[in-house]
Amino acid sequence: TIAPAPHYRFFAACPLNVADMLSLELRQVGVEVVREHPAGVSFTGPLASAYTACLQSRTASRVLLTLADLAASDPDVMYRGLLELPWESHVGSDGTFAVNVVGESPDWLRHTQFAALRAKDAIVDRMREHTGERPNVDLASPDLRVSLRFAKERVTVGIDLSGEPLHRRGYRQTGVEAPLKENLAAALLLRSGWAAMAAEGAAFYDPMCGSGTLVIEAAMIAAGIAPGLLRRRFGFERWLQHDEELWHTLRTAAEGARKLEVLEGGRCAGSDRDQTAIRAAIANANRAGLGNHLLFDRRDLSNLPATTHATGLVVVNPPYGVRIGDPEKIEALYANLGDKLLRCFPGWEAGVFTGDPPLGRALGLRAYRTHTFYNGAIECRLLRFHLDEAAKEPDPEQVR
Repeated sequence: TIAPAPHYRFFAACPLNVADMLSLELRQVGVEVVREHPAGVSFTGPLASAYTACLQSRTASRVLLTLADLAASDPDVMYRGLLELPWESHVGSDGTFAVNVVGESPDWLRHTQFAALRAKDAIVDRMREHTGERPNVDLASPDLRVSLRFAKERVTVGIDLSGEPLHRRGYRQTGVEAPLKENLAAALLLRSGWAAMAAEGAAFYDPMCGSGTLVIEAAMIAAGIAPGLLRRRFGFERWLQHDEELWHTLRTAAEGARKLEVLEGGRCAGSDRDQTAIRAAIANANRAGLGNHLLFDRRDLSNLPATTHATGLVVVNPPYGVRIGDPEKIEALYANLGDKLLRCFPGWEAGVFTGDPPLGRALGLRAYRTHTFYNGAIECRLLRFHLDEAAKEPDPEQVR
């Protein structure tokens, strides 16, 4: 008889207010979701579930394999718990590791570096006892990245299977000021209903595209391109329990699922007034393997042409107070944007992402839905509109 595959516990981290979308993503690719958290999702299953999450999730930032939940009332208690874990089955004695610490710290922990140092001691002591040798610490590119997630006097110990954060897809080498992380851009698109719209043949446009992140992420969703396909390396690839054959099978299936032909006809496009940004967008699209399928051009908002597509989604991340100084100038920009959205994309859906929600009123449009996101530490809003006459706010002067 063949022994059943091991059943593991995993945690996929994501930005705040995105867990419901991450949960849906995981379920759609056959992952058994257990629970949603404010900034992540717990799931269980064989190793294939975690590999699939790393490869297919557009909104996750990390995927962690849970090893244990330990008491952490003081550093010695935590040390003894870590000492009992079989680290020799995860990293070679001639390998390297690093420890990352996050969460709500217990009273004894004033600096995360102290917890990382105590954990390092436990791992090294365990390895020395069982192998006679010890692995070295490598903070930049370790063979094994250990995760400690504190919740007061408990700590969840895990292995970071993702390595670098998953938002680093591998296509964005050249950026411009204040770019969106790739997984946040994908979350904005998914919250705006792009997955369903794309499946029905809708078009996408970003009139302030910067380095092209929203356009590229929209195209990847439309063409069914797994975001992990572009990455050079994942954290699990030098883990001792890595299953290379399984990983190769999943990657090959994902490569075969791409449908680049659906992007023909300028279906996903963007423009920006800044030529440097457009050059960056084109370079990023080329690195994503989409250079022949996306349209980017240098164009001021005032010269935006009317779309030739009957249905579509326009999502834009215009500058706001933190990124531009003059309040009158920024309000005029938003007013112009609102007018252009209504004139150039009639019948389309729209999403405007702003870190200064009161500025949304300057658009002159009535949002039918708003969603809260965080771009780093900045609380932001995604304002959603149906671009028809009913969306136009009445002129205050005419109301009087």
